[in-house]
Amino acid sequence: MEVGHCYLDGNADAVEFCPHQPYHHILAAATYNLQEGDQPTRMGSISLFLVDAQEGQFELVHQVKTAGIFDVKWSPVGGSVSPLLGQADADGYLRIHGLQSSSDAPKVYSLEEVASQKISSSSMCLCLDWNPSATSISLGLSDGSVSVVSISESQLVVVQEWQAHAFELWTASFDIHQPHLVYSGSDDCKFSCWDLRDDPSSNSVFQNSKVHKMGVCCIAKNPTDPNALLTGSYDEHLRVWDVRSISKPVNQVSLRLGGGVWRVKYHPFVADVALAACMHNGFAIVKINDGGSEIIETYDKHESLAYGADWQRGGLCGEGRGKSAAVATCSFYDKLVRAWIPQNVIV
Repeated sequence: MEVGHCYLDGNADAVEFCPHQPYHHILAAATYNLQEGDQPTRMGSISLFLVDAQEGQFELVHQVKTAGIFDVKWSPVGGSVSPLLGQADADGYLRIHGLQSSSDAPKVYSLEEVASQKISSSSMCLCLDWNPSATSISLGLSDGSVSVVSISESQLVVVQEWQAHAFELWTASFDIHQPHLVYSGSDDCKFSCWDLRDDPSSNSVFQNSKVHKMGVCCIAKNPTDPNALLTGSYDEHLRVWDVRSISKPVNQVSLRLGGGVWRVKYHPFVADVALAACMHNGFAIVKINDGGSEIIETYDKHESLAYGADWQRGGLCGEGRGKSAAVATCSFYDKLVRAWIPQNVIV
């Protein structure tokens, strides 16, 4: 079921629903535009939408111009008092925006930059992830390095950085159950893990370079199973891993989704269900079973590279059970953001 859609003023590459109460209806969408010339510039924007699937509401309420953005993520619940939105951008910056709301006007929301830190003067920040307590952020850079930035009272400090891969690093994520671990994936086809308690610059927990046939685009830890983890790759496969035995995927035959797996998001409530953005093949909802994985629903209403995808927390409106949560998806060259309701996933 369609909820609504909007064409943005730039190439849409990331969408994120706010996980904090009472802001589950707020969706952030990010863009990236390369303006070629003698001195090429990379511009972008963040747009805020109000999404209420039951009322058919999909309303643009705020937009802020920024550098070109590769990734945005809201701070996790239980960390910050109020929602914060992290931005990894083409200027080599980590920027943190605070969500502002008006008590007098319930539909008035905006973003205000509260902190920024230049991570690199020569590389672009391609991805970011918050640790569970929202006290630090991991960033992957275009030169293959990882930076970990601490956050305290709006102060950002780079506390660790190391050369993790040989090429662009598309995903660097904390283990939500063991936040001293950071996973990374890169264009060098390697999937790695690092222990922040040790010296990551000289030692990795593991590095798998044999399984992925092309670059590793995304990594997602299962929120309900501390041993399960997903990776997505340009080679079109979604792979299930057991972190206790990382030499090969759990399933001998990984699931081919028909397009490069750029993003994967576990459902916030339904165990073993994940949403994947499959680049050249739209979007897929996958059920991961003990004996394998299967596609339970596809979505093909976009006409360009499927890049951003996320689940809305709660049901159709509020937290009622027996309903299906909305999904937001975005595609790059057609600059399109959509909200829709899956038919085969009941909360």
